[in-house]
Amino acid sequence: MRQILISLFLRDIKAFSLGTGGLLPFLFFLVIALLYPFAVGSDPILLAKTGGGVLWIAALLSALLPLDRLILPDVRLGFFDQLHLRGISEELVIAVRLLAHWLSFAPLLIFTCFPAAILLNLDKTTLVILITGLLAGTPGLAAVGLIVSAITAGLRASTALYGLLLIPLTIPILIFGAGAISRNEVTSVVFAASISLFLVAITPFVAGVAIRAEREN
Repeated sequence: MRQILISLFLRDIKAFSLGTGGLLPFLFFLVIALLYPFAVGSDPILLAKTGGGVLWIAALLSALLPLDRLILPDVRLGFFDQLHLRGISEELVIAVRLLAHWLSFAPLLIFTCFPAAILLNLDKTTLVILITGLLAGTPGLAAVGLIVSAITAGLRASTALYGLLLIPLTIPILIFGAGAISRNEVTSVVFAASISLFLVAITPFVAGVAIRAEREN
């Protein structure tokens, strides 16, 4: 069992990280950080006041870019069915995939915060709060992506439903994550981490139920 789970993890990391698709979240985040000063002007006070929130929105959108690659291809190929026949539950597969998905985008985004902070004139304290918030909140964003991808995997025109499901699940993390920067405090980061931890805890079970429901249909 352990060897199978390690193989699944390496497979998912390769699928999410390599190739052009794996670089999309990083490139998207970097492009927003580069273009935002041109859009609002070079006023350092304005950039410092709004830059952290913009980076949070960029992180949110970057985490959700690969939604169509998280679950749907494997459902169509019968990948989960094969593992089920081998006695490996969907919950275990999703737990492994959640870790792989987070590692495929979060470290790069956090690393990019350093040059982005220079472009957006963020001071050291704001940068520390931003990075701490992203460390706390991005696991929850990854969890939301898996939940939505699993729920919509068997539905027609699933892309149209992404927004309806994503907004209520991601707004709490965004409010507390970006709010920590605007209020220059870490208390909100604790709330973001709590929401993120809750989402991570329920994701394997919610996604597992959704995948089994698709199999029965």
